[in-house]
Amino acid sequence: MIVTVAPDVAGLDGKEFDYLVPDKLAGQVRVGSVVRIDLQGRRVRAWVVATGSEPPPGVPLKPIAQVSRGGFAPEILELARWASWRWAGRIVHLLDTATTATARVTDGVSAAPGVTLVRVPPAAPLPMFRNALAVQGRRSSAWASVDRCDAVVVYDEHDEALKEERVPAWHARDVAVERARRAGVPCVLVSPCPSLEALTVADRVVEPSRAEERAGWPILDVVDRRGDDPRSGLYSRHLVDTIRRHEGRAVLCILNRKGRLRMLACRACGEVARCERCDAAVGQPQGALVCERCGSERPVVCLACGSTAMRTLRVGVGRAQEEMDALLGPGRVEVGTEALLHAAPANVGVVAFLDFDQELLAPRYRASEQAMALLARAARILGPRAGGGRLVAQTRNPKHAVLDAVQHADPSRMVAAELERRRALGFPPSTALAAVSGAAASEFIDALGAPLGVDILGPVDDRWLLRSPDHATLCDALATAPRPKGRVRVEVDPLRV
Repeated sequence: MIVTVAPDVAGLDGKEFDYLVPDKLAGQVRVGSVVRIDLQGRRVRAWVVATGSEPPPGVPLKPIAQVSRGGFAPEILELARWASWRWAGRIVHLLDTATTATARVTDGVSAAPGVTLVRVPPAAPLPMFRNALAVQGRRSSAWASVDRCDAVVVYDEHDEALKEERVPAWHARDVAVERARRAGVPCVLVSPCPSLEALTVADRVVEPSRAEERAGWPILDVVDRRGDDPRSGLYSRHLVDTIRRHEGRAVLCILNRKGRLRMLACRACGEVARCERCDAAVGQPQGALVCERCGSERPVVCLACGSTAMRTLRVGVGRAQEEMDALLGPGRVEVGTEALLHAAPANVGVVAFLDFDQELLAPRYRASEQAMALLARAARILGPRAGGGRLVAQTRNPKHAVLDAVQHADPSRMVAAELERRRALGFPPSTALAAVSGAAASEFIDALGAPLGVDILGPVDDRWLLRSPDHATLCDALATAPRPKGRVRVEVDPLRV
């Protein structure tokens, strides 16, 4: 028997080769099997992508050396071929993920045909579906081989963790939708705050009753800090009072700025403290000024006037923790980045975002969705409204659509305005985007040319954006562009632009 294999070798860019299967291994080899082959003087891993192949006449074939453990179901191969086109990457990276992917199969109610989006409040129990492959917690589960499934379900489809960081930067939600379509089974997307992409692809949206949704969200206190004295620090009187009312329960304060001091200025001349090497702003994690961009470190001295006295324009979590300990006592409140929300202790009574404006006003097109997702994760930690937990957001934008939606326990209140804004600015889901970066990015852009229907924006910081009305146009253009020898990162559907 002759098989075609795809070697796991960098630089071959998905090239495939024919090999003989020795008689002793014939019963162990099928599409999806992992094998070892001799290639260019060394033994490498490869995946069987076809059987019964016809090699070119007169070409001697080498035998497969051995069959390894693992592999994937044959239907996964075509899904991987589609995904390598959809996210402009090498298929072997996807086959590698599929080889080790595992998933659980749930039992519950039957799913409706097509793509159903189910909105479930953060503190409500998750729905279960009969004989469904569940993508929950691990994005690789979307690639798992299972004997049979009657549905594919993605839980927390809005979660950015479902997006692969390496290229090809596939998204488990989109892989699941395509997998279900190819298998002819329903796909269910579950989320407390559905992404606009999910709302666009869904055939139907199932919403809870108003009573159920209100019960599943904790009360959100929006603390308007526009009238506060700038010298009053991070902790408003309302927040301090709320913490004291929840004595005996854990309190988490979220500030997505690491370190002790962030953004310093000279007390004498007002000059912002910058790195003398790369001109970036410096922080003060301990007793020196440190640049996070290039790693340079120097004493606490102003480069403009020589003063050693600095004032803080924005504090980081280290300094914020020190101030909280001085205010309410050590160990009473834990201050940290959003990582605290992923390892929260039991019996949390308050989750407070100390400077929520940096989430709402972040220079990213998905800032509102990302801010909503943070509030939803915090709400899940606090539990239902009847539990008495309190969600606090300190802001100078109290009427922002995200805060309004959470206060009313109705994420849909921000959807219409956000969709219109995305459409006006030319951002997904109304368009398709790809980011191109790396040492050879300019060569790739030159080779790409000016394909019909694709706008090339940039470069900004040696990064280009490609924009197209749909993924078919964009991905076809990326698939036909020759890749230079240097390093190029092509990320389709970048989350942070």
